[in-house]
Amino acid sequence: MDIKELTSIVKESGVAGAGGAGFPTYGKFDKRADTIILNCAECEPLLKVHRQLLQKFAYEIMSTLDMIATAVEANQIIIAVKSSYTLTVDAVKSYIDSFPKIIIKELEEVYPMGDEIVLIYETLGKVVPPGSIPIEAGVTVFNAETVYNIYKAVTDHEPVSSKYLTIAGAVNTPVTIKVPIGMTVKEVVDLAGGSVVDNPVYIMGGPMTGNIVNSYDTVTKTTNAILVLPKNQYVIQKRLSKTSINMKRAMSACCQCEMCTNLCPRNQLGHPIAPHMFMRAATSGVTKDLEPFLDTMFCSSCGLCEMYACPQELSPRRLIQDYKNGLRQNGIIMPKGYSLGEVESFREYRKIPMERLTSRLGLKAYNVEAPLTETEVIPKQVKILLNQHIGPKAEPVVNKKDMISKGDVIAAAEEGKLSLPIHASISGEILEVNDKYIIINS
Repeated sequence: MDIKELTSIVKESGVAGAGGAGFPTYGKFDKRADTIILNCAECEPLLKVHRQLLQKFAYEIMSTLDMIATAVEANQIIIAVKSSYTLTVDAVKSYIDSFPKIIIKELEEVYPMGDEIVLIYETLGKVVPPGSIPIEAGVTVFNAETVYNIYKAVTDHEPVSSKYLTIAGAVNTPVTIKVPIGMTVKEVVDLAGGSVVDNPVYIMGGPMTGNIVNSYDTVTKTTNAILVLPKNQYVIQKRLSKTSINMKRAMSACCQCEMCTNLCPRNQLGHPIAPHMFMRAATSGVTKDLEPFLDTMFCSSCGLCEMYACPQELSPRRLIQDYKNGLRQNGIIMPKGYSLGEVESFREYRKIPMERLTSRLGLKAYNVEAPLTETEVIPKQVKILLNQHIGPKAEPVVNKKDMISKGDVIAAAEEGKLSLPIHASISGEILEVNDKYIIINS
C-alpha cells in the first residue's frame, strides 16, 4: 500500500492519536521519517491500555507498523516498551522474527517515559530541538491503540467509533474496557462496578496530566482512562487549587531551591525551560526580562515540578499553564531560533521511578490489575463531540430524526484543513444536532 492510499483510508476512518492531544494520524505519514517508534511506555500511574492492546494484538500492530514503514519508506521500526511489561514483551518477541525492520527497545519504569521527546532520546539518543516536532528529527511516534485503529481501518474498513480505556481508582472492579465514543463518565464507571466512595471526583486521563470532569462528560477518541478518587485525595486537591491562591503561596514560600528545574525532564535534555526561573519572575512581578515567561511555551506539562519535586508543594505547572494559555490567547506562538543546550550530565540519577511516584501521589492502593475485556457495550444514548482532534472540528452531515447505523459518517472533516470526520458509535435515531455535539438514541 502506498502512502497516498494509506493516508486516504486513515483520514476517512477518523483515526486520531488515541492517547494524547488527538493529532490527525494521517498527518504523520511523512517520507522524511527514517524511524518509526511505537510508544508503549504507558506514561502515567494506573493506566493499562497500551500494554494490554500490544500484548493481545501484537501481530496485528506489528504488521501495521511494517505497512506504515513501507509506505513512508522508513528504514527501521522500534517498539519501545517498558521491560516491566513482561507479558507484552514476550508477545512482541514471539513475532519479531517475521519483521526484519522491527527491533524492541526495553525501557525503564520511570516517569515521564511516554513523553515523545523523552522517548526519542531514550530509544535513539536524539534530542528533538526546542519548538520542533519529531518528524524534524526524522522520527514519527505512534501509540499502540492508534496503530491498532489503523489496522482495523485498513483490514476491516472499520472507522474509529469506540475507545479502549482503563477505569481505575476507587471503583469496585478496576477494568480496561472497549466502549462506544459518547458514553458518559458515570455510565463507564458503572461498568467497573461503580464508585466505592461518596461524592467521587472523576479524572479523565492520568493522575499527572488528566483533567477533572463531571459525571455527564463523555468519552472521546483520546480518553485513555477514567480515574475515580475521593475529594480529599492529594491528586484531586492539587487540581482543585485556585490560581490566585497558588500564586500567593508561591510568593510567600518559593525558596528557589531549583528542585523543580533539576527534575524537569525537558530541562534535562537541554530545552530552555527552567521552572524555578519562571517562579522567580512571576512572583516578583518584574517583567523586564521576558525570557522566563516565553520559555513557558517549552513546558510539556508533565506535572513533576508540582506533584513530586517541590518540597513546599507549590504549583509551578499550574501557574506555567495559565501563563501559556494567556500567551496563546494574545497571539504568541512557540518561539523559534532557540539553541539546544547540553543534556544534563546528572540526568540518569534524576529519573523518577514510577513506584515512588505512585506512592507519592497516594495511589499505591489503587495500583491493581485492571484486566482487559471486550464485552460489547450498547448504551441507550451517546453524545458525540464534534471537536475530538487537533484542528477544525467536524461539521454535521445529519439531521434530527435521521436513522443511522454504527460507523456511518455523522460529521465531515473540513475540506483542505487538518481535520477528521466523526462516525456514529451506535445505531439509532439522531436526537440532537448542533455546532458542538450530536446525540444518538439507540
